[in-house]
Amino acid sequence: MQNNVRPETMERITTPALAQAFIQEQLAAIKAQVGDKKVLLALSGGVDSSVVAALLIKAIGRNLVCVHVNHGLLRKGEPEQVIQVFRNEMNANLIYVDAVDRFLDKLAGVSDPEQKRKIIGAEFIRVFEEEARKQEGIEFLAQGTIYPDILESGPVKAHHNVGGLPEDLKFELVEPLKFLFKDEVRVVGHELGLPDGMVYRQPFPGPGLGVRCVGAITRDRLEAVRESDAILREEFKKNGLEGRVWQYFTIVPDFKTVGVKDNKRCFEWPVVLRAVNTRDAMTATVEDVPFALLQHITQRITAEVPGVNRVLFDLTPKPTGTIEWE
Repeated sequence: MQNNVRPETMERITTPALAQAFIQEQLAAIKAQVGDKKVLLALSGGVDSSVVAALLIKAIGRNLVCVHVNHGLLRKGEPEQVIQVFRNEMNANLIYVDAVDRFLDKLAGVSDPEQKRKIIGAEFIRVFEEEARKQEGIEFLAQGTIYPDILESGPVKAHHNVGGLPEDLKFELVEPLKFLFKDEVRVVGHELGLPDGMVYRQPFPGPGLGVRCVGAITRDRLEAVRESDAILREEFKKNGLEGRVWQYFTIVPDFKTVGVKDNKRCFEWPVVLRAVNTRDAMTATVEDVPFALLQHITQRITAEVPGVNRVLFDLTPKPTGTIEWE
C-alpha cells in the first residue's frame, strides 16, 4: 500500500467514539515519529491547521512551535481568536507575526487576481522562512494536509504555502490528518475541545480577504470588506443561517456609486452579499435569504461601515458565476 493512499479498511470518523480512537492512535504515532524533537507549524486559524495544532499540543506540548502570520487579510477577530485559544487557553508555544504593513505594501496598486495570489503566497513563504530560521532544534514541519489535498495536488498542502520552503531547512513532514476528509476533521476538532467557531468555520480562500477586495487593494476598502463581512456573519448567526448556509461573505468592488447621506450627495462603494450552498464546490446554488433580513443587513452595513452607500445581493449560481469573485 502506498504511503499516501487512504487504507480501504479505514472507518469513516462520524462519531465521538471513533474520533477519540483516532486521536489516541495519532498521539502515539506523533510521539513515535517526533520523540523529544521540536515541530514547526504555520497556524492560520483555519480548521485543518487548528486541529493539527491541538493534536500536537496534546502529544508534545511546547515542543510544537506555532507561527501565526497576520497578513492583514484575515476576517475580523481571527488573529485575536488564535491567540486566545492557543496561547491563553492551550498554553501553546505561539509566535505571532504582525506582517500587515509588509503584505499590504507589496500589494499596493496590484489589481490582477492571479498576481495578488502570487504576491500573498510568496510573501507568506518569506515570512514563515524567516521565523523558521530564527528557531533552533526544529527537525519537523507539521501541515494540515487532508485527503482531498493529496487527491487534488499531491502530498504538500500548497495553499498553505509552506510547501515552498527552501530545501536546506530539511524538515521532515508530520501530517496526522492526511487520510481524513473535512467533515471528519471537524469531528476530531470538536473532540479535541476546540471552539465551534473554529471547528465549523466556513471555507475561506488562501489569499483571504485579498480576493474579496476586488481590484487593487486599499486599506480603507479592505476594512469595508472586513467590517461588512462581520455584520453579515453576525446577522446570519442571529437568524439561524449559520451552519445552514455553506458559505457567505461580502465583496467590495473597486468602483464607487452616487448616493445620499445626511441629505448630501456622496460617492462611495457598494457592498455585494454572497450566500451559496454546495456539496462539492463544483456547482453552487444561491441561498434564499429572507428579504426582510436582507433589508436589515443593508441598513446596518450602510449605517455602520464607512465609505459604503449601497448593498447588492449576488443571485448568480455556479455556473455561470464562480463562488468567489476573483
